[in-house]
Amino acid sequence: MTRFSDRLARVPLEPGVYIMRNADRDVIYVGKAANLRSRMRSYFGSPTSMEPKTRVLSETIADFEYVVTHTEAEAMHLEAELVKQHQPLFNIRLKDDKHYPYLKVDLADPWPRIYITRRVLKDGGRYFGPFANAGSVRRTLDLVNKLFPWRSCTKTITGSDPRPCLDYFINRCIAPCTSYCTKEEYDEVIRQVTLFLEGRTDEVVRQLKHDMAGAAEAMEYEKAGRIRDQLLAIERVTERQSVASTKAADEDVFGLARGETTEAVVQVLFIRGTRMVATDSFTLDGAKDATDAEVIASFIKQYYESATYIPRRVVVPVALPEQALIQQMLEDQRGGKVEIHVPQRGEKRSLVELASKNARESMDMAQAKWLSDTGKRDTALSELEEALDLPGRPQRIECYDISNIQGTSSVGSMVVFIDGHPRPQEYRRFRIKTVEGANDFASMAEVLRRRFRRAREQILRDTGAEAPDVEPVAVEQDAKRARNDESFAALPDLVIIDGGKGQLGAVLDVMREMGVKNIPTVGLAKQHEEIYVQDVSEPVVLPRTSQALYLVQRIRDEAHRFAITYHRSVRKKAGFQSALDTIPGVGPKKKKALLKKFGSVRGVREATIDEVASTIGFTTKLAEQVKAAL
Repeated sequence: MTRFSDRLARVPLEPGVYIMRNADRDVIYVGKAANLRSRMRSYFGSPTSMEPKTRVLSETIADFEYVVTHTEAEAMHLEAELVKQHQPLFNIRLKDDKHYPYLKVDLADPWPRIYITRRVLKDGGRYFGPFANAGSVRRTLDLVNKLFPWRSCTKTITGSDPRPCLDYFINRCIAPCTSYCTKEEYDEVIRQVTLFLEGRTDEVVRQLKHDMAGAAEAMEYEKAGRIRDQLLAIERVTERQSVASTKAADEDVFGLARGETTEAVVQVLFIRGTRMVATDSFTLDGAKDATDAEVIASFIKQYYESATYIPRRVVVPVALPEQALIQQMLEDQRGGKVEIHVPQRGEKRSLVELASKNARESMDMAQAKWLSDTGKRDTALSELEEALDLPGRPQRIECYDISNIQGTSSVGSMVVFIDGHPRPQEYRRFRIKTVEGANDFASMAEVLRRRFRRAREQILRDTGAEAPDVEPVAVEQDAKRARNDESFAALPDLVIIDGGKGQLGAVLDVMREMGVKNIPTVGLAKQHEEIYVQDVSEPVVLPRTSQALYLVQRIRDEAHRFAITYHRSVRKKAGFQSALDTIPGVGPKKKKALLKKFGSVRGVREATIDEVASTIGFTTKLAEQVKAAL
């Protein structure tokens, strides 16, 4: 691009933040640089030297602007803030970050309350968060309300009310409205709430035990009983908090789970003292082409930019790009030392693995929740019908994927979704038999050929008539395919191939060869989630926010997972295969007899023909075959 040459020449050689916009003036990317001119020029050089994501971004840029900062650390702060503000398409970004909730302790009120807010102001209040969603923050608020007797009403406190409300009688408030407590007593309750939200539960328990002993000594037995009940409730909550460390710590532990789609989930474990006091999970968009380190780094910058508390240690699964700069950013916010730690073994590494496991569970639960939402599934199927110009809503969708490592142990998978729901009992897997090496086109063609051949066989067995939409073909019968298989008998309303134009072309050739008619078939390319359709030169690009895109990504991910699982199984089995397994006439029993007698394949190789022939089940002729093969 030369249209920006003059403007780029005037960009200063200083640190700062740059903002890229498209033709509609939408912000599509925000970045930071130690040298603005040098970094920004890299977006307008030769496309052949760019990564795919950068090439697409470069082609989309219609305008840019920049902000100069004093330091690179200041630029990092501003970058995180602008990403949260604009949610640019090409940035890794916290999903719906602008709306994350916080808990606020309103210290500006003489009689403070605790409530949920979505705005953090410099008003002297204490803020805790951000929480991942409204459910997380409401659960925490409800817990605090059960454990500590602060007022939840919004009335003006004068101390002259004739009687307290119900909250007083169920120990949810100490009734400042009727002067049943002093200002100092109420402030102590708020202090305990703050300590609890900070994870300093041990301090709260020590203070309450001291107050209970004092009340008992003063013969205020009713007050002592209330404090005892409060202590028991707090201890029950503490018991549910798992012990995370043998040593007291103040740290946040991060785990990461990645999907085949643009989404990633980061799980945070909040460790205070020796216990895990809370956990939360956050979804990120735009993470598809980024490394794990880039995803974690982007999350940490955005999360802590709006967080109200920075721990002494941040524990991450991988070393971060610009780790020293991020650490400086966190120290600026904390006003003290912060360590970014990448554990390789031991207790901390176990915590990282636990966080990553929970991130995967959070991702799976989110997908399951979407699949259980009938409205979203219906919308997705309707959008898919319209976008692909299908003859009707695709009730049965089949998706196919190939998995191998450098052409070895190649397998294929078929997954089935009915009305937008996975149907695992109808999934099928294929061991590639006719293709040598890493040829995904030919492997995919073999899978589809076998699938529709089985469809014809099954329908003929069930009805004795010609299969609808399937022309007669030569059928090879064998014992394994003689069993009934309703999954192969049912013809799909839509076939999705994991791949682009090449895979789609190979599959369409097979379907014409098999005589399959009127089954819409498309290819889903991973790089930009483009859908290739027969006889259409330009791919269909579904909107990023569409339910249809989420559905096809979910189906493709499931096909990929199913193929990978089978491939690992095949590879593992091949790893255990002995040289004896390739010899005709040597089955599992004879193999076991040989290994028992000679100890190993090497022992068999070094034995004489007579020694092998004397093994149970062997003849001289078979022994000669074994020796020749080895």
